[in-house]
Amino acid sequence: MILHIPHASQNILVDFKDVFILDPDVLKTELLRMTDAYTDELYDHPSAARIIFPISRLIVDPERFVVDDEEPMSAMGMGVIYTKTSHGDVLKREMTSGERRELLDRFYYPHHKALREAVQSELFSEGSVLIVDCHSFPSRPLPCDMDQMYPRPDFCIGTDPFHTSAELLNKALAAIREQGYSVMVDRPYSGTIVPIEEYRKNKAVSSIMIEVRRDLYMDEATGAKNKNFDKTRNVIAELLKALLSS
Repeated sequence: MILHIPHASQNILVDFKDVFILDPDVLKTELLRMTDAYTDELYDHPSAARIIFPISRLIVDPERFVVDDEEPMSAMGMGVIYTKTSHGDVLKREMTSGERRELLDRFYYPHHKALREAVQSELFSEGSVLIVDCHSFPSRPLPCDMDQMYPRPDFCIGTDPFHTSAELLNKALAAIREQGYSVMVDRPYSGTIVPIEEYRKNKAVSSIMIEVRRDLYMDEATGAKNKNFDKTRNVIAELLKALLSS
């Protein structure tokens, strides 16, 4: 099992702080909205490798396509390098092609290389691999969200028709429901990550996205953990255990 954790960091690089044009307090609020806070603590398993993106998605988003024409969220100013906030305000000054290339070379490409190598290592040693794409989501939809449904379920499972088997999906659904939580499939978010080299080519690579609603484990206004943090972490631990038995 490989746990892919792309959006846990709030690290805004010191040498790129000047690209942001927001007031510091407004930037802090945007970081809180857009960070999958504590997912690097919530998602863990003793036998799983973890690939964790080290900087904030407001700098580079490793789950976006590099080419804007291939990335649906680029229309919202939220391609691989965001230019707008979740509310549609201007986030950054215009960046040079050199600055953009530097960010991709320093962070985006090495992250995907690490994920690709981890997948290849598991395929070589085990013959198959399960990727769990680990996320959280706000209790209320953001203006940038394509799916504005409300109320939202406790958990969301994202799938891929080639890489997410019915057995894997059903185990995830059962593990969540057995613990008394609501769950939806591909709503309000859909899809799951697979290295492009294996995408829609290799059935030995399984993938599933797990999203947990943030108010289950944190105060969304302050970013502090709430009293149910450990309970939520245990729920996710049981879920990962069930997926590993697939």
